Amino acid sequence: PHPRENDRLNALLAFDILDTPSEREFDDIASLAAVICEAPIALISFVDRDRQWFKSHIGVDVDETPLNKSVCSHAILQDEMLIIPDVTQDPRTRDNPLIADVDVSMRFYAGMPLLDESGLPLGTLCILDRVPRDLDARQRDALALLARQVSRELQMRKTLAETRRIARELKEKSETLTQALEMQQTLKEEIDHRVKTVSYTHLTLPTICSV
Repeated sequence: PHPRENDRLNALLAFDILDTPSEREFDDIASLAAVICEAPIALISFVDRDRQWFKSHIGVDVDETPLNKSVCSHAILQDEMLIIPDVTQDPRTRDNPLIADVDVSMRFYAGMPLLDESGLPLGTLCILDRVPRDLDARQRDALALLARQVSRELQMRKTLAETRRIARELKEKSETLTQALEMQQTLKEEIDHRVKTVSYTHLTLPTICSV
């Protein structure tokens, strides 16, 4: 687990991204990562408490996997990009079930952490290949840049959601204030009416008595 796992998970939940439908903005970024890195599989992965969930999955038809299949859970433990040229030779990944998975046949992994505004890792933008390999400097820079773009997109959406929440609260408070003012006006009119009624009765009583 990450050294600040609880904080990290709370940060992830605050983005309200888990289990949301696929979106073109994220799919385009993942597709671009696959093209630039010349990889058959690209994922935008978020590491939850007991699973990794994919906002975008290019080259595989799966929405999530358990953590025992997650290389991204290792990638979020460091600030820099994690590159494993041959996952069968790395002690962290050599027993990963995705190596034997016929749909994935993972042999190469490269993942760049997706960070929130405080630097906590939420997941990764990663690419997988079916042969041992590496990325050149241009591909590494591009993967890092695209990961930052995903993080900016997430933050923008979070800020927009917060702005909408505040706007709703202000609207509700405004409606409540309007109702209170209307009630106050109604009460004032009722009081004015009763005062006028009492005053009228007070003024007419002597005349009635004198008669």
